[in-house]
Order: sequence, then C-alpha cells, then structure tokens
Amino acid sequence: MKRTIKRFSLIAALFALTGTAFVLPVNTSSLGLSIPKASASEPSIQADSIQQAFKKAAQEFNVPESILLSVSYNLSRWEHHNGKPSTAGGYGIMHLTSVIDHSSAKGDEETADVDFSDESFHTLEKAAKILNLSPEALKQDPVQNIRGAAALLAEYAEGTAGGLPENESEWYGAVAKYSGSDDSAIALDFADQVYQTINQGEARETLDGQKVQLAAEHFVPNKSTADSLKLKQTNKDPETEAPNSLKTQFIPAFYQQLSSNPGNYTNYDVADRPNFGPDIRYIVLHDTEVGYDPTLMLFARSYAASSHYVIRSSDGHITQMIKNKDVAWHAGNWYFNMHSIGLEHEGFALKGATWFTEQMYRMSASLVKYLAEQYDIPLDRAHIIGHDEVPGLAPLNQSRMHSDPATFWDWEHYMELLGAPITPSHGSRKMVTLKPHFQTNEQYVDVQDGNLRKHPSNFVYLYTAPSFDAPYFKDAALPNAGAFEALNWGNKFKAGQTFASAGQEGDWSAIWYSGKKAWFYNPDGKLTVPGKTDILITPKEGKTSIPVYGSAYPEAAAYPADIPYKSITPLQYTIGEGQVYAAEEKVKADYYNAKVFTLTPYGVHKMVYGNEEYYRIHFNHRYAFVKAADVDIINP
Repeated sequence: MKRTIKRFSLIAALFALTGTAFVLPVNTSSLGLSIPKASASEPSIQADSIQQAFKKAAQEFNVPESILLSVSYNLSRWEHHNGKPSTAGGYGIMHLTSVIDHSSAKGDEETADVDFSDESFHTLEKAAKILNLSPEALKQDPVQNIRGAAALLAEYAEGTAGGLPENESEWYGAVAKYSGSDDSAIALDFADQVYQTINQGEARETLDGQKVQLAAEHFVPNKSTADSLKLKQTNKDPETEAPNSLKTQFIPAFYQQLSSNPGNYTNYDVADRPNFGPDIRYIVLHDTEVGYDPTLMLFARSYAASSHYVIRSSDGHITQMIKNKDVAWHAGNWYFNMHSIGLEHEGFALKGATWFTEQMYRMSASLVKYLAEQYDIPLDRAHIIGHDEVPGLAPLNQSRMHSDPATFWDWEHYMELLGAPITPSHGSRKMVTLKPHFQTNEQYVDVQDGNLRKHPSNFVYLYTAPSFDAPYFKDAALPNAGAFEALNWGNKFKAGQTFASAGQEGDWSAIWYSGKKAWFYNPDGKLTVPGKTDILITPKEGKTSIPVYGSAYPEAAAYPADIPYKSITPLQYTIGEGQVYAAEEKVKADYYNAKVFTLTPYGVHKMVYGNEEYYRIHFNHRYAFVKAADVDIINP
C-alpha cells in the first residue's frame, strides 16, 4: 500500500525504554531537587529469563542460539523498549518491523508517495502469523518476540541454505536476509557484524535488569549462502568526503522520482554547495534511535529522510550516504537543512551516556574537524549543534521537533576532542555558558519508564525563582510536559549554550530564556564560564515586545514571479522590553527553492536572496531568529 508522507523529523519520539524500579533516597532536599516519590515494584521476570527465552526459542526452531543472540544484540543490544517502536518501526528485542507511515524530514511541507508494502517492512506481522499469535503479543512480550524472530530466521535459512543447517557458518545468508535490505553493502555488513559479535562474545545487563551473555565462539561464515538473495551491488566511492585516516565507505541514499509527478521523490535535494545553492554553516548531530545497519537500510530506500553520514557505535566506522554538496532531509527544518551537514550516530537518546562509545565520539570528532576546515565552519557550540537545538518553522512544529542526541551526549568531552573546549577565557560576564562537568553532573531523569534515576547529564534544570521549592520552568511549546521527562527540552539549560545574565541571588543565577527569566542552581559559579558571543540583542527602543522565528526566510518582495512566497511565521514566543539575548551571527535572508527531482540543480532549482537581515540567537533550548530591524545591539 502507498501512503502520503508529510512533515517529518527523522528521529521521532516513538520509543520508550524499560528500567528497574527503585526507591529514592529519603532525604532528597539535600540534593537540591524537588523529587516526587517513586513507586517501587518487583520485576515481573527473573534476571536471566530473557537468556532462557533465547535458549528455548533456539531449540524450538532449530536456530543456533549464538545466531539468535547476536542478531538481537546488533539490532537492539537486547533491550525490549517496553513494547514501543524504534523510528524504523521495529519492535522488541529482535526489532521485528511494522512500518505503516512516516512523515518527511525535509521540513518544507513536501509530500511523497512511499510504498510500505515490501515484506521487510512487516516482519512483525509475518512472524505473528507463523506463531498464530496477534502482532500485539509480539510487540509486548519479549519471549514471543524472540520466538517470532527465530521462526523467521528458520524460514530464511530454508530459502538460502536449502534447509536448516546444523553448522553456524551456514546461517550467513539467513542473517543477511534478516537485515531487511536488498543492498549488498548493507545486508552483508549486517551479517558480518553478527558473526564478528559471535567471534568476540558479548555480555551486558539491560536497563530492566536482564543479564544476557553471548559466549565467544569462532565461526567462518559461508558467504555463498547469501548468493540466492540476489542483492544489489553498491559501487563504493573512492572519494568519500572524510579524512584518509578514517574507515569510511559510500553507500548512496535513495534518490528517485516515484511517479510521473516530478515533485514526488524522497530523501534529499540536489545542489552544488557551496558553488550553487545555500552555503554550509552548521553541522547537526543526531542519534539514530535504531541500529547502524537498519539506519543504512532506511536511508537506502524511499524513506523521506536521510543524513550525509552515519557513524557506527562499536568502532566509529563511517558511512557517507549523501554528498555534502546536496541537501539532506535530516533536521525537519528546511532552513537548517539547506545550510547544514547532518551526522547520524548509532545510539539511543534515553539509554544513558554509556551507549555513546568513545570510538564513536573520536571518529565523529575527526570527521567534524575535517568538515569544519573544508567549509570554514567555526568549531564552537553555535555551529556544531544538536538536532534538539533546531527550531520548528511554526508554533505547531516547535513542539514536535526532536530531542536527540538529548541529555546524555557529553558535549564537553566532544568539544575537547574537537580542540575547542568550553573554557572561561576571553568571555564576558554579561553572558554565561554552561559547563556542568558531565561525569559528576548527575541529574534525576525519567527516561519514559515512569521511574527517576540519576544519570551523568549535559544540562541543569531551570526554575521560575531562585529556590528548589519554586516550580520548574515551562516552555510555551511544551505546557504539559513533565518536569523530569528526558525529552522535555523546555526546562533544560544545556552544555555549551550561552545566555545573557539576568541576575544573581546567592548560589542562584538567572538568564533570559524563552521570553522569561529562568533560574538555575550555580554554587560559586562553578557550573558556568563567561560567554564568548560578541553580540547581545534587546528589543529596539520603543518596542514593548518583538517576535522570534524558526528561520531567516526572505521577505515576499524578494521572490520572483515563478517562485511562490515562502511565508515566515512567528513562533509562540515574544521577547519583552528589557530582555537581552546572545546572538551568534547576522545573516541575510535566503531560501533554496528545490521542489522537483533533478540530477543537476542548474537551471532547475533557484536561490532567493532577500534584503531582510536576521540575528540567530540562543533563545531557549533551541535557536531562534529575530529581525535585525526589531533589535538594538548591546556591546558585551
């Protein structure tokens, strides 16, 4: 069946994680937090019951237990996600898929018809049919999820090996089939990773207290068992845009016209940046919310989303999927898409900082340094940003934008790896930049399982007054968000962000934030350093308030007759008289009109340049823009 896809932001908040229940310390006031009492409950399953489920399913369907364990590890790290789907539409420990629809990450109100009828999008339903169970049972019950995957692997082995092999080496083709991709580079890379994991072994305790182990065994896979899959061959690009020292490959993202309508296509737009089209100003960091190989699979098909690079967690291996000259659909905001390069990191925003490996941090930083040099991008937190810092284009979009890489990405360490640490030198005390010392900055966070835990975090909570008894700050875009929700970006001041100082009372500091004054606990100023921004803005004298925007699009008069005016809508905030915000740059309005499928942008796509000028400011957790004509400049 075909569905119409509309506005999208790739890593949607479609997932929740399970976790062990606990009882909070009795004296929470000494921690400086207003913590609601959490309920304690006994785990519903034994700590090794999932291990036993793998063993029983392997015996029931004559699938090697090591194959079953390794496939699961490489898709979910043995996490069940409390029955919630990944952004790839995969459920449970075995990431069984049920994909119906996705909306577009282009962030420009485009539509495209995508065919989701392919079997690889519906392995959950197929497995449920084999087991004679409801799909919901496989979503919610990890044991049935494992059984369903074992049944599928057995069926795949029948097709690739001509029967159920007794030797683990002969399961290579079945594993490649389980990847869900018909691209050789993706399917075979997944199978290679599965066998590599078996060879080295793995063991971990999941977030819900399950202890799972895969003992190391050495098998040499028979790769010829994948021949019957007739996988498409991918031509590797020897000129992948990355440092020669990094392990990289090029696998092209999907880019095809999907019907006779030239406006019906997906994944990215052709440009020739920076020679033709918008200039490249930002690097946007994401996390995938699904495994590395499934991410490659998604971008290699019509998915209405993509990114220039995907970085594997285990070893930092980098796959480029879109040339940097082109505009990937990754940020859900066309203005930021057209001016940025997107990097997807294999990981999950709410699994805690342990998911983001050192190998991935280092390889990512090496790539970013290279890209910054190539495109003259400043190595600072104003230009190396998270997806969660990208604003919406309209009030409704603002609340729907994404939160990755979220609270557990160590921005301080990452900036150190870039050679641009968050330091106090050459700054102004009229501004503060947050440096919370990630490893020791433990905050209570609810990672969508209803239980609070302390995690090393990259933020501090904001309050409405200088007291732990005061209400937590609420953003106008998230009026109903819970204070401790990990994805509630509205009350979090994040590492590397810079705001104008708005007052000090004892150990409490205030900043102008989201159109109001917000307070955070900052004893002896230890959590901040002086800000380095050169420009502070305030509403122009005589204006009681001014609007803020999610883009810097041109005024209507700048558009030629053959290009419809791209309206710019104020967000749900205003900046009041006397408020001050840190600005990072002054930009002239522009818009890249890319509406049709084409192999060359010249003579097809067009740039629109306006006379209106904007300042990009640190406004709340997300950036925003104000018109230069609306503000006065304050010298820091």
